[in-house]
Order: sequence, then C-alpha cells, then structure tokens
Amino acid sequence: MEVTRIGIVAIGRNEGERLVRCLRSLEGSGAAIVYVDSASTDGSADRARALGAQVVDLDMTLPFTAARARNAGLAALPEIELVQFVDGDCELDADWLATATAFLDSHPDVAVVCGRRRERYPEASVFNRLCDMEWDTPVGEAAACGGDALMRADVVRGVSGFRDDLTAGEEPELCARLRAGGWRIRRIDAEMTRHDAAMLRFGQWWWRAVRGGFGYAQAGDATAELPHPLYRAEVKRAQLWAGIIPFVGVAMALLLHPAFLLLPVAAFAAQVAKIALRGRAPRGMAWPHAFFTMLAKFPELQGIVRYRRARHLTSAITYK
Repeated sequence: MEVTRIGIVAIGRNEGERLVRCLRSLEGSGAAIVYVDSASTDGSADRARALGAQVVDLDMTLPFTAARARNAGLAALPEIELVQFVDGDCELDADWLATATAFLDSHPDVAVVCGRRRERYPEASVFNRLCDMEWDTPVGEAAACGGDALMRADVVRGVSGFRDDLTAGEEPELCARLRAGGWRIRRIDAEMTRHDAAMLRFGQWWWRAVRGGFGYAQAGDATAELPHPLYRAEVKRAQLWAGIIPFVGVAMALLLHPAFLLLPVAAFAAQVAKIALRGRAPRGMAWPHAFFTMLAKFPELQGIVRYRRARHLTSAITYK
C-alpha cells in the first residue's frame, strides 16, 4: 500500500470565510486533506468540498467534542506517516510543513512538534491581544501542544488518539499520555499558523475562560494517574483567588466588620501589580494582561464547578 507522507485534519463549525482561508492555505502542500464538519449551517461543508477537501460530517447525535472530530478526521485519512491538525479558524504558514517535517526526521524521539501561532488581528481588541500572548509559549521542550501541531500518525493511533469524552484540554491530555510513554513534545522557533479569534466582546472572553476552567478540571482528572498530571496548579489558583479569598473576606465582614470586604480587593490588586511589574508582557499590555489574568480566575472557577457538578450528576445516574 502506498503511504502518503502527510495528512491534514481541519475541524470546524460555521467558520465561514475563516475556513476558506484555512483550506486555501493548505493548497499546494501535497498532503491528503480531510475537513471534519460539526453540523455547520453556513455551507462550510460544501465550501470545503469545492476547495478539494474530503469532508466528514460528524454524527451530532453523539456528544460533540473537538477530540471526536480530530479522531474522525484521522480515521478518514489514507495511510500516512505524519498528521497535521489545524483548527478551521487558522491558516497554515507556507513553510511550516517542510520545517516541522525536517525537525521530526532529525528527532526520532519527538512525537509532536508545534511552532508559533499568531493572531491574525491582534489589534482588533484587547482580547485578541491576550490570545496572541497566550499562544507565545517558550521554545524547546514542552508539556503539551494546542490544536495546531504536526504529529506522528502511528504514535497517535498507538495510544488510541484523543479522548473523545474530553470537552476541553484534549491535546494536553494526549501529550501527557505520549510523554508517559517516553515520547517528547517540542515547540520550535518557526511560524506555524495564523489564528482568527474574532473575540471582540467581554462575554466571548468570559465564556472562553469558563471553558478553560472546565478543561483544567476534566483534563486534570483524566491525567491524575499519569506521572505528570495536568492543571493542578491552575485549579488551585482559581479556587484560591475566586473562591477561598473572597469567601474569607465576606465571612470576616459578616462576623467582625464590613471593612474586611476590602481585603479580597486589596489582595487582588496586589497580585495584579505583581504580575504587571514582572515586565514580561509586550509594551502597553502589562496591566491589561495582569488584570485579565486575575479576573479569569472567576470564570475558570465557574467552569471547574460546572465540571464537578456534571461529573457528580453522571456518577449519581450511573450508580443509582
């Protein structure tokens, strides 16, 4: 059987022109391309077919997760050596596949390689700027990748792919299992994808942080037995700053004096200043980054609580 060197799996739902840009960025790659559509109503599947991609319509009678979509795309590809996963709101850099493939060829112990993801319109909102900062993780050995990465297909299949039941955090969870099996994850200093978050409203930012907290808790539970369990620190920070400290302040205000309500506010402000004065943010973003980093603890805790509640209800039904 002839083996295609690289396959590409793009996933999306109602991405519109962002999907068109994504698929056009893959033209000329020589890769087998599969687009997995999650019940789009904007004609995304037809657009993808018109652009030459094989389309898989995800069965939406089952609970949707991005992990399911990626697994379905990988299953639909022909026999391949490497698989590039890319989100439908991203464009692949023209030089990325050649650079990443050469890196994997020269590093046989690396299962996953990722590069620099950038925001397409970072100036559009403070939330887009925050996303662009979030993508800029350190180059070198990494604990995990994001939704865009080049992976060894046989290695991914060998661990049964992504966990279909994970609502968020599916890539870090996969990487945790790969690392437990002796594989390495690397981020290299190369342009990889351009992402269009289109995050212009506070509500969008808040919901994204809620989903992040849900993912922290879910992926943390999923990797609890592995050598390097995920997101313990993130869960603890959300519980401390959005739960314990405000609770103590309110309790002391009720029991002792209303002035104690200022304690959580003072602690929050001090932590914002500490983060801002580290000097690690781009110019003009130190204080916004610090403020939203701390504010995010509240929607993150909301997500953690949502996950714990959903898990409790599921367990109650299962063992009833």
